[in-house]
Amino acid sequence: MSEEILNLGKYEVLKEIDRGSMGIVYLGHDPYIDRQVAIKVALAESLNDQESGEQYRKLFFNEAHTAGKLTHPNIVNIFDAGVDDDNCYIVMEYVKGGETLKKFTKKANLLPIDKVIEIAFKCAKALDYAHRQGVTHRDIKPSNILVTNDIDVKMCDFSIAHLNNPDITDTQPDAGVMGSPKYMSPEQLHEEKVDGQTDIYSLGIVIYELLTGAYPFRAEKFSDLVSNIINKEAAPMKSLRSEIPDVLDDIVKKAISKNRTDRYQSGLDLATDLNDAFESLEKPEAEIDKEEQFNLIRALDFFYGFPEPEVWEILNASTWKNYDEGENIIVEGELDDCFYIIVSGMVVVKKNNKIIRTLELGDCFGEMGYLAKTKRTASISAEVATSLIKINSTVISQVSLNCQVRFLKVFLRTLIHRLSATTEVISQ
Repeated sequence: MSEEILNLGKYEVLKEIDRGSMGIVYLGHDPYIDRQVAIKVALAESLNDQESGEQYRKLFFNEAHTAGKLTHPNIVNIFDAGVDDDNCYIVMEYVKGGETLKKFTKKANLLPIDKVIEIAFKCAKALDYAHRQGVTHRDIKPSNILVTNDIDVKMCDFSIAHLNNPDITDTQPDAGVMGSPKYMSPEQLHEEKVDGQTDIYSLGIVIYELLTGAYPFRAEKFSDLVSNIINKEAAPMKSLRSEIPDVLDDIVKKAISKNRTDRYQSGLDLATDLNDAFESLEKPEAEIDKEEQFNLIRALDFFYGFPEPEVWEILNASTWKNYDEGENIIVEGELDDCFYIIVSGMVVVKKNNKIIRTLELGDCFGEMGYLAKTKRTASISAEVATSLIKINSTVISQVSLNCQVRFLKVFLRTLIHRLSATTEVISQ
């Protein structure tokens, strides 16, 4: 793109912010919506190359055709694509303050373990969504994942993604080995059929690097690298970073299994295990056994009419949490996507440091956050020693369909009751 060109279509081009093999990325402005955007512009020399120009053009616009079909909070939005004179461009969401995960794969810059789990969880959920839409990314690596200071994660660069739609071939990259060798799965290197489990493998390698600052199959020669990926087992992460919990080591080991049948079968399965690992970091296991937990929650009004097997399903899918007197459960302004049921004790709800209500045994809270992850509008803390079960939508989706339907009915009834009570208070 010429330095003199200040506009592409309706978009103003402000400054260069990044460049790579697929193009130059500029900060731009959409004057019609009055928002900042990122504009990726194809490299003119690559487009004009007689041997590879057509393939490069396919790869460039493939991102718009694949990622443009996806709408997910952890995938960069594609807004527009076009050609202006000789310039091919794609307009996408601008992630302010975002930087790639590559920096955090270095030993000197490792993130806390809980932050890595949160990032990995969001990536797994994003991949699960993409795979359900028929899109396989095929190039998951640290430099294709953006993260902000508040752990807002955005997956990007779908240039070699595969769209599982036989009617769309114009922009689909040709077959063959495609991607970044370090993050390729064994089946990619064997040029076998690639599906969502390849992305899960690649994400597993990214998680390994983020937690240890080391790549598991390092080699000086490409042939040795390929051999290591296909044949060598990764060193246990605990041998590289002692504080990594065993459960996390097991999760990553399963994600990067050589045999895809031993790997996680979906991004949701991986996200569920990551969620459990995160919960185990937050608080030690409950002191009472499962049988006693079951007896306590079965007696709650919320579970009236639930068959015993379904109560067990909910218990196993939720997290048992114990809070001391005065301990915060939810903090106003923080993001949270969980729903809570009080098993024993009492909590106090505060807004702007003013008490607005108390909740006791059998009461529920957190309904709106469960439905759509949002910033909490009030703080909740334990008034006395309190036990809760904590539930999020990711783990509930793993229980049987009958149990999900029954849970949803009671949940919605609880939400309607809460909204009605709130309306009454406002109208008084």
